[in-house]
Amino acid sequence: MIKTNYLVIGSGVAGLTFSIKIAEEFPDKIITIVTKGNEDESNTKYAQGGVAVVLDNKEDSFHKHIEDTLIAGDGLCDKAVVELVITEGPQRLHELIHWGANFDVKSNGNFDLGKEGGHSEYRVVHHKDITGYEIERALVKRVNQLKNITVLTHHFAVDLITEHHLKLKKKRNLSCYGAYVLNQKTEEIITINAQNTILASGGIGSVYGHTTNPTIATGDGIAMAYRAKATIKDMEFVQFHPTAIYTSEYGSSFLISEAVRGFGAYLRDKKGNRFMPNYDTRAELASRDIVSQSIDKELKKSGDPHVYLDCTHLNTEDFIKHFPTIYQKCKSLQIDIAKDWIPVVPASHYLCGGIIVDENGSTSISNLFSCGETSRTGLHGANRLASNSLLEALVYAHNIFRFLSTQTAQFLPVEIPAWNDEGTKINQEHILIKHNLKELQSLMRNYVGIVRSNNRLRKAITKLHVIHKEVEELYKTSKKNTSLCELRNMVNVAHLIIHQSLERKENKGGYFNIDNVNHDLNCLTKR
Repeated sequence: MIKTNYLVIGSGVAGLTFSIKIAEEFPDKIITIVTKGNEDESNTKYAQGGVAVVLDNKEDSFHKHIEDTLIAGDGLCDKAVVELVITEGPQRLHELIHWGANFDVKSNGNFDLGKEGGHSEYRVVHHKDITGYEIERALVKRVNQLKNITVLTHHFAVDLITEHHLKLKKKRNLSCYGAYVLNQKTEEIITINAQNTILASGGIGSVYGHTTNPTIATGDGIAMAYRAKATIKDMEFVQFHPTAIYTSEYGSSFLISEAVRGFGAYLRDKKGNRFMPNYDTRAELASRDIVSQSIDKELKKSGDPHVYLDCTHLNTEDFIKHFPTIYQKCKSLQIDIAKDWIPVVPASHYLCGGIIVDENGSTSISNLFSCGETSRTGLHGANRLASNSLLEALVYAHNIFRFLSTQTAQFLPVEIPAWNDEGTKINQEHILIKHNLKELQSLMRNYVGIVRSNNRLRKAITKLHVIHKEVEELYKTSKKNTSLCELRNMVNVAHLIIHQSLERKENKGGYFNIDNVNHDLNCLTKR
């Protein structure tokens, strides 16, 4: 058994930020970070756009950023949370800079601020088109300088340890005591006993297959919390990024940042018609839910597999300067952005819901906290405003740190049993896992996609039940491995998305059901 003061599951901006802060404040405490990939592999690494922060007080203001966030959230944001996150933004950004993160500046030394869909002003701080990569680099470097942080790479958190696993004579309030973790190299499941556990394991994009997320985004934290009986909410609000490069194969797809449309790119159908002005007065700069739903409607009308992003009218040299990674990716696909339109299609990108937390990042389970995309803070409401996600992760990681730094924690006097896999055997038929994964992803794309219906959702429940039954049988009888545990987690996440979709009777933000009363896509501008 490993004992640690703080167990952090996930190595993106949220998990690393908390770890650095608590390690610097308490050099005598032990922080253990568990990550199933390399220490820098996370959704953070692939964030292109940047961090939305109010820095130019002449043109911008906290009030404007708050209003933009509330409008994007379509009436479901927690206004107090929105105000908290946005007003703390500048301070959290300066901490990143202090830790060594670099952001683009203009010749006069001021930040080169970008503008993205849903924003009324230029306020997005960025590093070229690889902002997340730069932030992750700086945070990992700082983590490696702190001697009281241990990073367990290639370790997969299988389950949270709660009263369910303990042999207690008296019933306690539901608490978390750490996690069972699979060493992916030795295939041994170890027990990590923690005074406090922080879930920061990222999103759920792989549930849909076609996603801008890395393949590790399988909803592990949310699924573990769900099985542990934590409260989960707003899972129906899956944000689809409007512009991922179209490929005939499903899987992790390259994202064309929203900042490209902020830079002046147009969306066109195959005949060259700009269609976004027909749906919203902001045209290509409408919020992601509106752009994604509009593209979906255009594709259903035409039967085409994709639309196009047109950058041919833009200054190519300036484009390359601002978006070098995107330019090189297009070039590698024989797409000349000065002459060719880029084929794009919406792809699963971000989850606005998740584990309910309060302003301190506390979940409904004692000693269990959550931040980043795994959590549901109330900031995003029904639809996340572009570049608010990194900001939220920074603020809530700080909030958890601030809360725990005032608490006196002790290891509870309980006996935690070792992982028991008696009666299981090594699974010799990996094809069953692959088959069910493809079935699940196809189900979610076709029945629980951008535009939903009650009929498709009810059919999805029936089809998911068959997959769930087979996966659970495999799980009970097989030695645990990463692909099986990920599949089980994705089935749990799919269950939450489908059932919470059926519970929502009004279309809001990223959720659109043709059977709801307010179902007309032509009325998007009235939001």
